[in-house]
Amino acid sequence: MGDNAYPKCKTYRLIAGSFEGITIFNYILYIFYPLPLGLPLFLPWDYLFSFIIASVIIIPSGYLMVKGMRDAGEETLEPKKEHTLYTGIYDKIRHPQAIGEAVLWFPFAFWFNSPFLVLYSFIWIPIFYIMCWAEERDLIVRYGQPYLDYRDRVGFLIPKRKKE
Repeated sequence: MGDNAYPKCKTYRLIAGSFEGITIFNYILYIFYPLPLGLPLFLPWDYLFSFIIASVIIIPSGYLMVKGMRDAGEETLEPKKEHTLYTGIYDKIRHPQAIGEAVLWFPFAFWFNSPFLVLYSFIWIPIFYIMCWAEERDLIVRYGQPYLDYRDRVGFLIPKRKKE
């Protein structure tokens, strides 16, 4: 695609973000208008327990997402042709934002205390995995051998053990 790819990527990221906003709105809407699925409307324990579970999940996932955004800088939203490989958290894992974001749906589900939303939140895990896989292919095309070397050195979603 050449130089047109970079502004298109920014547009696609904005569109994807707006769909995520719509999804959050739908999570909220589900609380007021649940689907007749035969599932209980609320989780079987006290709401405080759901709140604690949500908090335990949101702390590490939020950290990964925010740290990834900080370390990526402007490229979180707008990739650049003159990009150099990341440092910071990107020296440990290649997709910290995706890991954090894929798991961030669970705290919403637990805060809403909804069994259906907890189950539904699992759909995001393969979606974000496929997104990372597709992004890897794009990065190889864009950056070639330097990216392949980076990929060999840094873990996809989990840090690689250092070879001695």
